[in-house]
Amino acid sequence: QVQLVESGGGLVQAGGSLRLSCAASGIAFRFYTMGWYRQAPGNERELVAGITSGGNTNYADSVKGRFTISRDNAKNTVYLQMNSLKPEDTAVYYCRGTLAINNYWGQGTQVTVSS
Repeated sequence: QVQLVESGGGLVQAGGSLRLSCAASGIAFRFYTMGWYRQAPGNERELVAGITSGGNTNYADSVKGRFTISRDNAKNTVYLQMNSLKPEDTAVYYCRGTLAINNYWGQGTQVTVSS
């Protein structure tokens, strides 16, 4: 059974930091491209950051320089370090794993940034 389990969300003041984690099981994690997405109320889900199996990364323009995605293949975990958080970063953050036709999502973790 495939599971992606996010953790690390919460309430933080503007300017603060959070680190999200996504622990994967049931997949050959090291081969998967992993991504963090977010969805705010009334908005579509959007890509925040992605990391390939080879470690190449990409970021949404809105988070460049503030967020860092990384992965630990030994722990089957992908991380999102979020610094200098802004109220507009408030959303449910989802982890996604993709490989060919395989596509898995986590259940999401809420991040709320107060002004």
